Amino acid sequence: MYKIKLQQFSIVLSICLAVVSCKAPSAVTMSENKMIPESFGISKDTVNSSNLSWNNYFKDSNLVNLIDIALKNNQELMITLQEIEMAKNDIRVRKGALLPSVGLRAGTGVEKVGRYTSQGAGDASTEIAPGKEFPDPLTDFNVGAYANWEVDIWKKLRNSKKAAVTRYLSTIEGKNFVITNLISEVADSYYELLALDSQLEIVKQNIQLQQNALEIVKVQKEAARATELAVQKFQAEVLASKSMEFQINQKIVETENTINFLLGRYPEKITRDSASFLNLIPATIQSGIPSQLLINRPDVKQAELDLTAAKLDVKVARAEFYPSLDISATFGLQAFKTSYLVKFPESLLYNLVGDIAAPLINRNAIKAEFANANARQLQALYNYDRTILNAYLEVSNQLANIGNLEKSYALKQQQVTALNTSISVANDLFKSARADYFEVLMTQRDALDAKLELVETKKDQLNAFVQVYKALGGGWK
Repeated sequence: MYKIKLQQFSIVLSICLAVVSCKAPSAVTMSENKMIPESFGISKDTVNSSNLSWNNYFKDSNLVNLIDIALKNNQELMITLQEIEMAKNDIRVRKGALLPSVGLRAGTGVEKVGRYTSQGAGDASTEIAPGKEFPDPLTDFNVGAYANWEVDIWKKLRNSKKAAVTRYLSTIEGKNFVITNLISEVADSYYELLALDSQLEIVKQNIQLQQNALEIVKVQKEAARATELAVQKFQAEVLASKSMEFQINQKIVETENTINFLLGRYPEKITRDSASFLNLIPATIQSGIPSQLLINRPDVKQAELDLTAAKLDVKVARAEFYPSLDISATFGLQAFKTSYLVKFPESLLYNLVGDIAAPLINRNAIKAEFANANARQLQALYNYDRTILNAYLEVSNQLANIGNLEKSYALKQQQVTALNTSISVANDLFKSARADYFEVLMTQRDALDAKLELVETKKDQLNAFVQVYKALGGGWK
């Protein structure tokens, strides 16, 4: 008897050892590329503007107030905070898997077996007390505690928990990236609103100028010094400018509503001071060195954490090829009559079982999940490399943009000055019949376009000032 049991145990043990000795597939090993250029240009100064808090980086008190409201009320940010809570709860789930699960169980039932069965015949021939057979049908009452525990031999559960912790940290970096984007969106929209206000004021001034010219042409027509064609041309220019005024007004409403949406509130007037828009001068940007992007950019840090979690997922998937050890235990009371439940030790019930289970044949599902885990790891790796490359290029583009816009703005200022002078000259020449109405109209039109472009260039300058702060990783600290 013992020899048979020993043989059975040897067979089971041999199978388990054979499974353990089976070599699991190797994980794909690739390291992330952290080799990035040493500088964004010639300078290797480590002073970095991203270390400034957003309320010190932006000097406009109205803008600072808008950003503060957005950080409190923005719905996308609130959604991201809930994702952090979900990631935190996932850690609790993974942590709980490392511990035994213990519970209480109580139950009752009734069983009627045939008399001419092995169990029925045995019950009929057994006395539970002198002169008393087993009751028929047989009731069953039980109450007790049970426990189950998967022993984490291969660190599968611990690696799963580490992956959950890493993803939790990743969601925090995701929140920081949302904050950075939110600040830049509010600031961009705010400067666009200031630009639209300035363009609206320019158009209104141009309408007044064109109306004055129209009145002059009408007087000249009456004096037979101009034709009806000239009057209609000037009238058409006035109408075109008034139409442009309404278009800009619509853009102002839409931009205000964009800001209100970012602030998580219904439409209301945006407080701002547009009078000195063209006199706004962006602060000097300190870009630091590219390696600081690895620390300052939330999306880079998030991509790195996602890569770490993906590597842990591969370890978890690889552990599925190895045997798992499950231990279960039960302790309680069981009897066919409630009054017998309190009789010790007859009603006592307990067991302790250890199970070793391992995949032996048809492991395709496990292999497929392992292959998926490897693929996700490679995806995370490529995403990390791409995020670093994108971060560097964003900073490089914005630094070049700032320099080029500064030169472009200076030239456009000179252009506007020249065209303003040409308007006066053209009007004087037209009054003295030394220039025709077409030259006056074209001069006014060119001056209007140049002024609008000057405002647009100033807006681009300020947007570049915002975008380089975002690209350097500023705003979330």
